[in-house]
Amino acid sequence: MTPPLDSAANQPEITRTWRLANAELITGRFPLIMGIVNVTPDSFSDGGSFIELDKALAHARELVAQGADILDIGGESTRPGAEPVDEVEELRRVIPVIRELSRQVSVPLSIDTTKARVAVAALASGATIVNDISGLTFDPDMVRVCAGSDAGVVCMHIQGTPQTMQAAPAYDDVVTEVIEWLSRRLDELAERGIEPQRVCLDPGIGFGKTAEHNLALLSHLGALRAVGRPVCIGHSRKRFLKSILKRPLDERSYGTAGVSVALAQQHADIIRVHDVAATRDTLLAWHTVAQQISTVPT
Repeated sequence: MTPPLDSAANQPEITRTWRLANAELITGRFPLIMGIVNVTPDSFSDGGSFIELDKALAHARELVAQGADILDIGGESTRPGAEPVDEVEELRRVIPVIRELSRQVSVPLSIDTTKARVAVAALASGATIVNDISGLTFDPDMVRVCAGSDAGVVCMHIQGTPQTMQAAPAYDDVVTEVIEWLSRRLDELAERGIEPQRVCLDPGIGFGKTAEHNLALLSHLGALRAVGRPVCIGHSRKRFLKSILKRPLDERSYGTAGVSVALAQQHADIIRVHDVAATRDTLLAWHTVAQQISTVPT
């Protein structure tokens, strides 16, 4: 594809290969879309909507039909202040969904968890990605579990825990500090058996960051990608959009799409969203026009 018209428009496209258990994803040409399937009663945006198995499966299939390249299934809310969910309950929520989806869809399935035993069960049920908001730090067994599998890993930065992260986030230089943490963590995971080719990095938008911190990270995707691995961004409907839009949660879909375009202009690798159809259509329309503009003589 023709590179988008941005500050790096005259630079060659930089692609990344993300190795999963049974596939390789090529990222960077056009954002891959990770569709969110929250099997929870209390997620900040759609908690309770898909807690029943049939509803969760129908929602997931619809996201694939709308263009999702990956499905991310989670059974524990990680919104600010959310209470932890015990392992048995999390397993009860997510494993039937993953087991059935592995038979019904062909896109990779991701388990959104910080618990090693949930990851083990999810991988055995058909998931090929472990998406851990703690960067594999909350559960001491998570690195071992991921190292012993062929699964892809999403390693995210967080300051604090979901219960404390938004109390008073503080950085001297958020972009530098997050990049340094992710770089160190990438090296640590490699030393413990998780090859860099299996790792995707996530700066953790909204996880121990103010609105200003989030905007700084979102505008420096090139620096994040310079670490050398694909970068996943989860900005969908999040609270920082309120500071831009002055709109409540249920009116942030258009703002989410706008940020998605800004990320695509920076060669975003993976965009994690609730509204797959709106994101796909917005990006496709933008990219089509950008390609046309790039052929117009100056």
